Amino acid sequence: MVDEADADGPLADLYASSKARSVAGIVPDILRTMSLRPDFLAAIDQASRLHFSHGALTRAQHEMIASYVSALNRCRY
Repeated sequence: MVDEADADGPLADLYASSKARSVAGIVPDILRTMSLRPDFLAAIDQASRLHFSHGALTRAQHEMIASYVSALNRCRY
């Protein structure tokens, strides 16, 4: 994974926008795992924002479902 301090170009921009949207003010590790492919990271980030922001469920409901499924799968993310 590319550390935030070592990111440049499009990756640095992606990290900055992710950090700005983060409640904790960090770049989540799940996004940093894709840092070697900024093009892929950008697509996943965009899809994630769409998934968690629109529809019949609130963001909190989406997060609760994602947390529950992660727990069932024994995934820390």
